[in-house]
Amino acid sequence: MVGEPHTTGRRRVTHDLTRPAEWPLIPAGCDDAAMRITTLLGYATDPLDAAKQAQQLEAAGVDCIWIPEAYGFDGVSLLGFLAASTDTVQLASGILNTYSRTPTCLAQTAAGLDSLSSGRFTLGLGASGPQVIEGFHGVPYSMPLTRMKEIISICRMTWRREPLVHEGRVFTLPLPPDQGTGLGKPLKIINHPIRTDIPIYVAALGQKSVEETAATTNGWLPFLVYPERMEQVWGNAVRTGLERRDPDLGGFDIVAGGLVAIGNDAAQYRDYARPIAALYIGGMGARGKNFYNDVCRDYGFADEAIAIQDAYLEGRKEDAEAALPAELIENTTLCGDEAYILDRLAAYKEAGVTSLNVNPIGGDPVQVLGKLRELAEDA
Repeated sequence: MVGEPHTTGRRRVTHDLTRPAEWPLIPAGCDDAAMRITTLLGYATDPLDAAKQAQQLEAAGVDCIWIPEAYGFDGVSLLGFLAASTDTVQLASGILNTYSRTPTCLAQTAAGLDSLSSGRFTLGLGASGPQVIEGFHGVPYSMPLTRMKEIISICRMTWRREPLVHEGRVFTLPLPPDQGTGLGKPLKIINHPIRTDIPIYVAALGQKSVEETAATTNGWLPFLVYPERMEQVWGNAVRTGLERRDPDLGGFDIVAGGLVAIGNDAAQYRDYARPIAALYIGGMGARGKNFYNDVCRDYGFADEAIAIQDAYLEGRKEDAEAALPAELIENTTLCGDEAYILDRLAAYKEAGVTSLNVNPIGGDPVQVLGKLRELAEDA
């Protein structure tokens, strides 16, 4: 597969684009293949602790570790450290925003991390949101979809070591004389990237963004995924994107999951998802400008979405958490006994999810993820 990252001896599940674009997106020839197991390290993880944790996760057979950034420590430094501290596990940015670095800086960063990791890096990108981009970075939050499209194009041009000439609505390379000194000229990256097709995954929720992600990238990172509702929210967008996708891109990886706890008493851990769900649905954006709230509405919880946002924006966080529907919390997490987990894995697989991105709770993380991997192979 063009651009397929290194795997740890497992057959990777991706969508076969020779088949009609239908939903669920079960890939041909992969119906019996296990989903990849991936996990996200926390924003506040100490870098030294993160390296030890990554080594343990690698030993347990975890396929990919995602490193977030948001407005904490930069994710690139930790990714470089983990590249030197691990040997086989995939490493990915989850995500780098598309406003605080130039397109060529993102391309340089990805090429450098891919070299450090011997071809194990995946560039996860996202538009973030106005609160972070304008509040933390002081950059106008404008034209997110167009910006993403141009960044992806410039990154791939950079990795192919082409002289950088781009005329877009957001970026122009070289910079026109009337916007600078007039001394800029088309340059190509000095180093030779070890891959010219470093995988690009995009965190997207809006219809146009999801369509473009399916059409032009290697993978999609949705959030707060309710597998049984994916078709009604994103089905048309994914199908439309896949219909115009370049076959040379290879398979399309859908990455989703949530908290995971396995055991007879594991259902109690579902409520641990409430604070983060309330934060995103209620607090990540103003009224009418919250993409996560829109998804909650699209799932069929419009009244609850309004109540969650009202409570959160008024500072009543506990009320916002309490307003989250139990159905939503249960179906966006994997917390229960083994039979329950197998049932939920089947739901994710039927919905087209090819990689699980989970946060273990209720036990030793390595053991929880190891058990999940065993169950995923049987699902």
